[in-house]
Amino acid sequence: MNDTVFTHTQDQLKELARSVLAFAQEQGATDAAVEISEGSGLSVSVRRGKIETIEQNKDKGIGVTVYAGQRRGNASTSDFSETSLRATVEAAWNIARFTAEDEAAGLPDADQLELNPRDLRLCYPWQISTEEAVELAQRCENAAFEVDRRITNSEGASVYVQQSHFVAANTRGFIGGYPFSRHTMSIAPIAGKGNKMQRDDWYTSARDPKRLAKPEAVGRYAAERALARLNARKLDTRTCPVLFEAPLAAGLVGAFVQAVSGGALYRKSTFLLDTLGKQVFPSHIQVMEDPHVIGEVGSSPFDEEGVRTVRRKVIDSGVLQGYFLGSYSARKLGMKTTGNAGGAHNLSFTSDDTRLADDFEGMLRKMGTGLLVTELMGQGVNYVTGDYSRGASGYWVENGVIQYPVEEITIAGNMREMFQQIVGVGNDVLSRGSKSTGSILIEKMVVAGN
Repeated sequence: MNDTVFTHTQDQLKELARSVLAFAQEQGATDAAVEISEGSGLSVSVRRGKIETIEQNKDKGIGVTVYAGQRRGNASTSDFSETSLRATVEAAWNIARFTAEDEAAGLPDADQLELNPRDLRLCYPWQISTEEAVELAQRCENAAFEVDRRITNSEGASVYVQQSHFVAANTRGFIGGYPFSRHTMSIAPIAGKGNKMQRDDWYTSARDPKRLAKPEAVGRYAAERALARLNARKLDTRTCPVLFEAPLAAGLVGAFVQAVSGGALYRKSTFLLDTLGKQVFPSHIQVMEDPHVIGEVGSSPFDEEGVRTVRRKVIDSGVLQGYFLGSYSARKLGMKTTGNAGGAHNLSFTSDDTRLADDFEGMLRKMGTGLLVTELMGQGVNYVTGDYSRGASGYWVENGVIQYPVEEITIAGNMREMFQQIVGVGNDVLSRGSKSTGSILIEKMVVAGN
């Protein structure tokens, strides 16, 4: 990694971290943790070929947590001077001294910390000029307009470049950090005119800019998606199979993660309460977490608390093998942290029944007659009961072939039942954030329309 894109080196951030911990111990803190970060980026957007926005960011910050026994205080600053660091530590200490005790508060146990973090190669700085970024966005948008004259407008195309690095440390011996990057190109074209207009969007995102799709490919695909939605119809209310397109299927996986994460569990606000060791999905479903994949978005050698991350099976033959816990939620539950403070790492959602023929078209054939969902609207998920009701649009499918686009419908079910009714996962695998899955076919849901 080339540190020249940053003002400070990793070693300099580590020195600052050690100083903050020393200041905390001088105040009388029984324990302390600190995170120091620095980053820079560029964001440009164009619309109809003209520049709409150019934003450059450069930021840095220090967050410190100090403990007075079971009492905790937090404070932060963007000033790296010694005077400011001392004042920030003092502010956190004063909060800790006068706050209520919390039996679950405290740093992770020392034996859980990652003291020798591996290099997962997560940073690929993109030394791109503003002019070059604008040109990429324009190429993306132009490609969309060139697909068909029915592409009449655009919400714009954007290029986003970001590289950052951080160091985290605590008084139990942990100190570690690394640089990372994330770059994205996106577009949202509009097809049709008047009240018949339809929009869709697409994006490509990666840590390494060399792994981004070509701007022309992104623009063309987004345009084709928008065009396919023209002349959408409504449906009568019915019960039928529903196929979630891969980008939306990742949202179902995200709902599962949220339902078996520490905060929801100890608050008893989840429909998957007390399901450890129980059948949550059909026996053909497997979910693997692998935090150590080189260069992936969800990779990390340790979590936000410095706890080492581990490769594990979260779902084995449909049975839940482990929750997603940080140290605080683990103590609340009388369990041990799973190294998931900050979230899950590189989840892959797969089915033992997936075959080579189960690409996107193959999944349509497997569904036969039913609804393909390509867009969801609203936040109609009750994580306490599992009730699911979302506005949707997509396509009606008969005999494995798309018949026509549909809009202004609602799909409804209960997530606990939906998970049990997964009958297939496609090999049209797409990664969205830290989750990777193909399209997901659910045996039946209520589709509410006219």
